[in-house]
Amino acid sequence: MRKRIFSGAQPTGNVHLGNYLGALRNWVALQNEYESFFCIVNLHAITVAQEPKVLAAKTRELARIYLSVGIDPDISTIFVQSDVGAHAELTWLLNCVTRMSELERMTQFKDKARKQQENVGVGLFDYPVLMAADILLYQTDLVPVGEDQKQHLELTRDVAIRFNRDYGETFRVPEPFIPKVGARIMSLADPAKKMSKSDEESEAGCVMLMDNADAIHRKFKRAVTDSGNEIRFDAARPAVNNLLTIYHLLTEKSPDDIEQHFNGKGYAQLKDQLAEATIEFLKPFQGRVRAIDDAKLDDILTHGAERAAAIAETTLSKAKANMGLVSAKV
Repeated sequence: MRKRIFSGAQPTGNVHLGNYLGALRNWVALQNEYESFFCIVNLHAITVAQEPKVLAAKTRELARIYLSVGIDPDISTIFVQSDVGAHAELTWLLNCVTRMSELERMTQFKDKARKQQENVGVGLFDYPVLMAADILLYQTDLVPVGEDQKQHLELTRDVAIRFNRDYGETFRVPEPFIPKVGARIMSLADPAKKMSKSDEESEAGCVMLMDNADAIHRKFKRAVTDSGNEIRFDAARPAVNNLLTIYHLLTEKSPDDIEQHFNGKGYAQLKDQLAEATIEFLKPFQGRVRAIDDAKLDDILTHGAERAAAIAETTLSKAKANMGLVSAKV
């Protein structure tokens, strides 16, 4: 049997080029090697306040994006988290074996709680346990994660090991998959920060997957650069290195060929050619997004939820039985 992978994204904000190059692009490749489950994690989204109609629309939009980047519903399972009730139920079981001290150490919670202060919700604190439930329900072997989620995956592993030790073998202990190239695409406005749709101040630093040509040209034109004028891959010059990494991933040209191509050219030419490469890359993708009708999307998500639920319910039933949560006999 092929090994299994699970990953997901929140249906909030707009999906940007960094999301594609850092995650979605890898998902498309991995689906041909692994049994793949790709989730729209809308339960994670409501750990902060959401406008219900916007959340519902963004959930469907993200599903269209999954399909349009090349995730094949005949090969992979695409589904909405809230359509499979086992995610919420297993979270409660895992809550009862997770330590408060473990969740208090989560850096993402501390960062977000600092911004929300007294308004921080319990759901935000419990976010890593829901993530653990997502992963463990599917007896996952491999989880594609960015560096910012690696701590959460380590907690997932710890909880799985503890549950198996205390209640008997129940969950497969997952391993991380972190791509070597393109895992962290940085902001065009601040190369010290990851390109992020959750950063309200970084819109100028993000190229959205549905941006038009004018917006793409404008954003790259305003992208910050480093001192000097040499165009080459160099980690010590993070702004230009980031632009070249994006160009490398979009065009699939080798670093040596790229450096030779831009030899003697200036930053303006780099930005202009990178904008054109991005526009050409996104044009067919944007057409595919607009071509998916509601009926087709409903069918894909319904079948995906059914396939996911069949596996999730099996795992949940085993976890409940191992904890002694069995129905009373009449």
